[in-house]
This record gives sequence, structure tokens and C-alpha cells, in this order.
Amino acid sequence: MKKLPALLVLAGLAHVAVAAEVVGNAQNAKAKIEMCIGCHGIPGYKATFPEVFQVPMIGGQSAKYIESALQAYKKGERKHPSMKGIASSLSDQDIADVAAFYAQQTPAGGAK
Repeated sequence: MKKLPALLVLAGLAHVAVAAEVVGNAQNAKAKIEMCIGCHGIPGYKATFPEVFQVPMIGGQSAKYIESALQAYKKGERKHPSMKGIASSLSDQDIADVAAFYAQQTPAGGAK
């Protein structure tokens, strides 16, 4: 019976170790952003699915915010069908890389 708690602790530590290894690499994101630039790279772009809305420019946004938003779309906590589909196709490493890439960009207004 004493082995079970020890195994649970080890399993928890393994999960923490894996999560700590995901570090965004902006260079690696260049091959992963094709799905993003079609909407988020066009100043003033308005999407029409599922309804007309202003698409935010994400260049210069905080990497933590972008990661959090993509994870929320992936989990279904945010409810945009296109973004859910895109986020669901990304690994945690992909998300970290894309977030690092956009965090290094200059915001659309030019200030960073």
C-alpha cells in the first residue's frame, strides 16, 4: 500500500518536469504560423465566420497571453470554431513557439 502514494508523487513530478521543458522558440515558429498570418497579419481584417468580427492583431502581444488563449481554444474554453480547430492541431511546443514569435513582433500601431 505504501508504494501507491510514492508512485503518485513520482507521476506528479514527471508531469511537472515535462511542462517545464516547453520553452518557445521564435525561429521554429516560422514554419508554424501559416495558419495565423492569413487573419492576424492583415490590418483591419474582419472575418465573417461564424459572424462578422474584427480580428485582433497579435504582433507584440505577451507570449503568456497568446499561449493562454491558444490553450483555452484547444480545451474549448474559448468558443471560436476556426480558432478551436487551429489550436487543436497544435502541440504545446507549437503553441509556445508561435507565442514566442508573435511576442517578438512590433504591434500593429508601431509601439512596443
